[in-house]
Amino acid sequence: MSIAAVRPATADDAGEIARIQRETWRAAYAGLIGEHALAELDALDAEREWALAIEHPATEVLIATEGEFTVGFCVAGAAPEGEVADANGELPEDAAQTGLIASVLVEPRWGRRGHAGRLLGTAAAHLRDAGCARGITWVAQSDHASLAFFRRAGWKPDGTVRTLDTGETTVREVRLTGALDFALVE
Repeated sequence: MSIAAVRPATADDAGEIARIQRETWRAAYAGLIGEHALAELDALDAEREWALAIEHPATEVLIATEGEFTVGFCVAGAAPEGEVADANGELPEDAAQTGLIASVLVEPRWGRRGHAGRLLGTAAAHLRDAGCARGITWVAQSDHASLAFFRRAGWKPDGTVRTLDTGETTVREVRLTGALDFALVE
C-alpha cells in the first residue's frame, strides 16, 4: 500500500500542478467553463505561473502525494479584502483573520482516497498558525461534489455569490465559510 502525504510545493512541482489542473478541469469542469476557457489554459504558460505562485510569500501551495505520484494540490493564504467583503463591499469584523482556500484539486483517478481532506486540513493548520480563525472559498453552484466536500468540513454558504464570465459561458459561484479547526466527516 502506498503512503499518502501532504507537503509544501517547490518550484520543481509546478509542472505536475499545471498538469493536474488541466486534467481535472477537463474531466470535471469542461461543461461548466467551456472549451474556450480550457483552450486558454493550454495556451498559458501554466507551469511558469505555478512556479511564481509557489514562490509568492503570502501563498501556501501544498501538494498531495501517494507513493511517488503527485495527485493533488491546494492553494491557501490570507483572504484579500475583495474576496472576504460582502456584496456591498463591506468588510466583516474578522476580515484580517480570514483565510482563503483558493483551490483544492485532486486528479479524478486519485479521488475518494482522502487526499482532498488531508490537503484542506493541512492548509487550515497553516492558516491557523498565521492567525486566521475562519476560512472562505468559492465553489461553482453546480459543482455538487466540491460543495458536499466543504459541507462535510462544516463550511456553509454565507449568502454571497458572484458570476464569472469565461468568454463563452458564465459560472455562478457561492462563497462558503467555516471554522479552520474542523474534522472532516466521511
